[in-house]
Amino acid sequence: MANIGQNIDNINILALAFVGDSVYDLWVRSNLVKKESAKVNSLHKKAIHFVSAKGQAEFFDNIKEILTEDELAVFNRGKNSKAIPTKNANPKDYAIATGLEATLGWLYLKEDNKRLEEILNKLM
Repeated sequence: MANIGQNIDNINILALAFVGDSVYDLWVRSNLVKKESAKVNSLHKKAIHFVSAKGQAEFFDNIKEILTEDELAVFNRGKNSKAIPTKNANPKDYAIATGLEATLGWLYLKEDNKRLEEILNKLM
């Protein structure tokens, strides 16, 4: 992933959230599969809880105290973005989820895998 062509801090915040959403989703699904030998339908139902806006907002509440100043700055940019919530998501939860996803996308594109893993390991 070296050299993505632009400074990470100049990437549109919703583009960071777009990447972070995939990072988070893949991490959740991978860890569910590693920890359980359940049927795919059961794994999917469990994953939905974690990847929903509400689930992500709950996760943020558990990690907000360990985020650095830079991570919180990215989070706040994402949270305050003009992302339009889905019809079945609480707007406050959706804003927090967008901020979380932006932060994860930022860490991923910075290739700070150690920090990314440290934060994601607080999920389960």
